Amino acid sequence: MLAGAAGAQIAVPKYQSPVEAPKPQTPGVPTPPAITTGGTVVEYPVARVNDQIIDNSDYQRAAQQLLEEAQQSNASPTEIEQRQKDQLRDMVDQQLLISRGKELEVNADAEVIRRLDDIRKQNHYDSMEDLEKAVRQSGISYEDFKSNIKNGIITQEVVRDEVGRKLALTAKQEQAYYDAHKQDFAQPESVHLSEILIPTPDDATDAQIAQAQAKADGVVAKLKTGAKFEDMVKQYSGGPNPDKGGDLGEYKRGVLPKVLEDQTFALKTGEWTAPIRTRQGFVIEEVTDHTAAGIPSLSAIDQQVQEAIYQEAIQPALRAYLTDLRDKAYIWIEPGFVDTGASPKQTKSVFVGATPPPIKKKAAKKARLDQAHPATAVPAKTATAAATPPTGSSTQMATPSAQLKPVALTKSGKPKKVKREKIRFGQAPENPLSSAPVETAAAGADQGSGATASALPAPGAVMAAAEETASTSNDADPFAAKASAHGKTRYSDRAPIEAKEKAAKKAAVVQQKVAATPAPMTAEEKTAQQLQSAPLAPGADNSKKKKKKVKGEAKERIQEKPPAPPAPKPDATPIPPKSVRDNGEPVVAPAPDSSTLPPVTPPASAAPPQ
Repeated sequence: MLAGAAGAQIAVPKYQSPVEAPKPQTPGVPTPPAITTGGTVVEYPVARVNDQIIDNSDYQRAAQQLLEEAQQSNASPTEIEQRQKDQLRDMVDQQLLISRGKELEVNADAEVIRRLDDIRKQNHYDSMEDLEKAVRQSGISYEDFKSNIKNGIITQEVVRDEVGRKLALTAKQEQAYYDAHKQDFAQPESVHLSEILIPTPDDATDAQIAQAQAKADGVVAKLKTGAKFEDMVKQYSGGPNPDKGGDLGEYKRGVLPKVLEDQTFALKTGEWTAPIRTRQGFVIEEVTDHTAAGIPSLSAIDQQVQEAIYQEAIQPALRAYLTDLRDKAYIWIEPGFVDTGASPKQTKSVFVGATPPPIKKKAAKKARLDQAHPATAVPAKTATAAATPPTGSSTQMATPSAQLKPVALTKSGKPKKVKREKIRFGQAPENPLSSAPVETAAAGADQGSGATASALPAPGAVMAAAEETASTSNDADPFAAKASAHGKTRYSDRAPIEAKEKAAKKAAVVQQKVAATPAPMTAEEKTAQQLQSAPLAPGADNSKKKKKKVKGEAKERIQEKPPAPPAPKPDATPIPPKSVRDNGEPVVAPAPDSSTLPPVTPPASAAPPQ
């Protein structure tokens, strides 16, 4: 029973053939949805500017950005509507300025990097990678972000160089604009402040407050003794911008708390307040600039006036410049969109149908001399009759081949083309040309007016007379060599002719040398040449002449010269004896030379004369 129960619990798998085994099912590729007639086109060109295209996505992105900027600037609905109307115009203008920047080779890569770094610093990112991550997280492509910055830089540089620099501003225009817009530059009273903060905790005790006040009083005392406000800020201040001297910015009247406003607006430029108790602690305010209420002078707001004049004059000048660019560019706008800045002279697309090419005129065939027109062909009977002279005529055809033959025609009635034979050098033509008709005079026929038949010689008489004259004028020996007018030059006769030619050439060369040889120098010229070629070294004897070599004279060599006598040896120095050298006795001086006298020395005044 246990065995049966155990066998019942164990399940034995059945054998499956590999042929019948199920194959693994691979996931199928998802099929795209079927295209229906009611589909919507997502991407399509809105405008074409030269070689650039403005897509629908670019247009929608610019519209979204325009709404965001309008909300941030609190623009009115009328201004927003006007900006939306001019949106396509502004995009076309930007493409025109970018194309102009490419023509001027404006390079904005370095400026793009600098502006990206400024954006990173303003947003307090540690690296450019962090900035890129933040841009991507906001849903904007980083490449588009950089491209927009680059396009803005190129646009600004083109406007500045092509339009702004051509605006000439004079002092009269500046004064006139200031006089006409004085009320626009009116400003209320304001002060520019810098601060030193001595902080105190929120739950400060009386002792801490007294300690902070004492510290603030000490700072004011140091300022009165001549300490600089910026140095005190770096040393004691716990407020903002310690590296900028505690600068707080400019404040107009009515913005600051009454406690601070009453004390700061009563000061002049460069003065400071006493320590003022605030929630943060004790503050000392310095007035770096105090502007009175009213209209400032032109010299005080010169930069603002120039910027206002520039902004007022740049708009019409820029619009005129862009209109000129539109006239020179190719601009196409998709139907349904409106370009408010379109110029009537700009290039527009013109769609025309295909025109067939013009029909070529058939060239007129050139007439050939060997092909006669069928109308001018002479029939065979007529040609034979014309070729046969009448009875009693003085002319006749030499050969029957000279008669005119009819021209062979094709089935269409046109003359057949004559196949021209190519004649090679040294080879006779296979089809010789037919002989031309020859006119001969009959015996006894008249020739010309007044001529008679008896005046002409009989046929063959002229040839006989010529033979007789030749036979009578010849020498006795008919086989002797006859002199020719132009004899041939044989090889054996060339040698004397060439010798004569060579002699003539040599004589001509000699004559040329004689003509080119200069005349001999005179005695005076030779003397002057010798003096000029002589050396001019200081102390040198120029009168000595170098010994001239005689032809055939034996040469003197250094080895053959007799040796010089040896120089005499110097006198040997006497050596003192050994006893003198060992005992230190005075050395005996050598005997003086008797040939020389000693020098004469005067005797001393105290010693008696010798």
